[in-house]
Amino acid sequence: MAFFGVVGDGLVCWAFPLFGFALVPMVELFLEPRHRVLSEMEEEAALQDPLFDLLLYAFVPLQWFILFRFLAHVDDPGITIWDLSGRIATMGMMCGIYGINVAHELGHRRLRWERDLARTLLLSSLYMHFIIEHNRGHHARVATPDDPASARKNEALYTFWFRSVVFSFISAWRIEVERSKKEGRAPYGLGNEMLRSLTIEASLLVGIAFFFGSMALWCFMAAAMIGILLLETVNYIEHYGLRRRKNDYGQYQRVQHVHSWNSDLLPGRLMLFELTRHSDHHYKASKKYQVLRSHEVGPQLPTGYPGMMLLSLVPPLWFRVVNPIIERLRKSHAELDVAQ
Repeated sequence: MAFFGVVGDGLVCWAFPLFGFALVPMVELFLEPRHRVLSEMEEEAALQDPLFDLLLYAFVPLQWFILFRFLAHVDDPGITIWDLSGRIATMGMMCGIYGINVAHELGHRRLRWERDLARTLLLSSLYMHFIIEHNRGHHARVATPDDPASARKNEALYTFWFRSVVFSFISAWRIEVERSKKEGRAPYGLGNEMLRSLTIEASLLVGIAFFFGSMALWCFMAAAMIGILLLETVNYIEHYGLRRRKNDYGQYQRVQHVHSWNSDLLPGRLMLFELTRHSDHHYKASKKYQVLRSHEVGPQLPTGYPGMMLLSLVPPLWFRVVNPIIERLRKSHAELDVAQ
């Protein structure tokens, strides 16, 4: 759909957004969650099957191919605002779902070249610092007030967007500066990954402006922004209102399955590479997506991630649906903190 959408017109260029945020949420309203998990033998078979990794690797050239196809056609003669908007929305979904989301999976891999593939995908969304903040910041501070990517109870999505984008960027800088100091290097030298990332992103923007023109540059930046906001909307629903308690020594307890929101509805699971089994991901971040498990203690959302993303756009409705679930969870799970 994206392949044709970034050069199409009419409904063709809107097919991917309509599929992801109309058809999938509607279908999921009528489906029952599939909580089944793989047996140990099935897990081992899934981990040995190269197809699951090859799917991720394939999205790297595919993402960049579709991006260049998008850039080459945004300034087609006679293109309407409606069609241009559809093409930007389609590319924005590619940036968010198959750029940042696939990069998220690859960014947790142990092999350096796989993490470099993640950086390549993040470059296509101008969000290369995500791998720094997410891996070394978010996973350590998740479900605490110190984490900019963990939404607070009664925090509207639009406020969260600003807080998460700005303070995650600042946090990534702090993480890199501290790492450089510990390694005995200049904090703002060539070893600083933030400086390298920003230089690469700036070079990409200059290259797009030079080879494709200013129109393509602005359209790409709009698509990248859509991708970023899609990511941050997912961040919003993943941990909204869930907080870890502190122990008797004033330290936060270990991350438990109850500290993330999940959905076992199959369409969203497939579309997002099992990201919706988020509790198990935070319990063990190195676990590959194909073997993530559904746990009874993991809070389940009323519907899938795509539908909940739409609901979050209307804060009063979101609060009315989700806040009562949080209160019921607190009464049954001692691991959840009441304080916000």
